[in-house]
Amino acid sequence: MRTDLIRKTALTVAGLAFTGGAIAGPVTTAFAAESTAKPTSQSQSDRKGHGERQLGVRYEAQPNFYYCGPAATRNALSVQGKDISVDAMAKEMGTTEAGTNSINDITPVLNKETGKPDAYHSVEISKPDADATQTDRLRADIVRTVDDGRAVVANIAGTSVDTDGTTHSFEGGHYISVVGYRDDGNTVRIADSADANTAAYDITVEHLADWIATRGYATS
Repeated sequence: MRTDLIRKTALTVAGLAFTGGAIAGPVTTAFAAESTAKPTSQSQSDRKGHGERQLGVRYEAQPNFYYCGPAATRNALSVQGKDISVDAMAKEMGTTEAGTNSINDITPVLNKETGKPDAYHSVEISKPDADATQTDRLRADIVRTVDDGRAVVANIAGTSVDTDGTTHSFEGGHYISVVGYRDDGNTVRIADSADANTAAYDITVEHLADWIATRGYATS
């Protein structure tokens, strides 16, 4: 379902400054150990034990400030062993310098490239702050999707703090990939195309749910 609340992804001037220099390139240090040790495919994702799993990502940073949608989708699909042009995906999503309008423009591309029309669907968190039910659903969706060997793509906005205390701010909106979880999904692993220097970090699912609030995410 498409709504006005589940829109807006263009970065503000502050966000643009943050992503300046985030040029697409080789695998970054954050994902190098996973990606060079084994191919990034669904069959070779890393199951670390009960309550914890991380998928291998062939990471690339976004080539400009408004390609976060295509880049997050490309990184998400890389866990399935796919390597797809961000330009081609941007065209399919209708991405412009104003960004990618909605998670509903990304979900069909994920389905097409996954090869299943119902592999992904969009979930909206319409409130300004996620409630307990929405947070619980997000946790369950991430665990299920990652266990299926797929990544979640989330449309976020505002400022949040990761588990190391680092602040990540995208007041104008942004897209990220969720590529793993631990502690039964209470902490999740982010692949962020905005800056290769902060390509990977962990965040609590509660913080992620509030980051997604007023927008949505694509999940299995």
